[in-house]
Amino acid sequence: MAVVGEVDPDMAQLTMYSTNWCGYCRRLKLQLDEAGIPYVEINIERDADAARFVESVNGGNQTVPTVLFPDGTTAINPSIAEVKAALEAAA
Repeated sequence: MAVVGEVDPDMAQLTMYSTNWCGYCRRLKLQLDEAGIPYVEINIERDADAARFVESVNGGNQTVPTVLFPDGTTAINPSIAEVKAALEAAA
């Protein structure tokens, strides 16, 4: 698990499940970085528990990026606008 960006330990974390080869994951990471949104990235190819979690919220599929929000909800391949809206709604 890699922590990406400036992370405030008191701040609830956004978690993004990804793979190295996923172009949608690379795009979302770039957009999160540009927006200054801190997140934790977990590569499901290196973490079996993470892969099982992704499967559990995606009907058995390992669809990435899967984003886990601080409130426990998830989004599959969300746009940056969807991520921002979900974070603002939870604030």
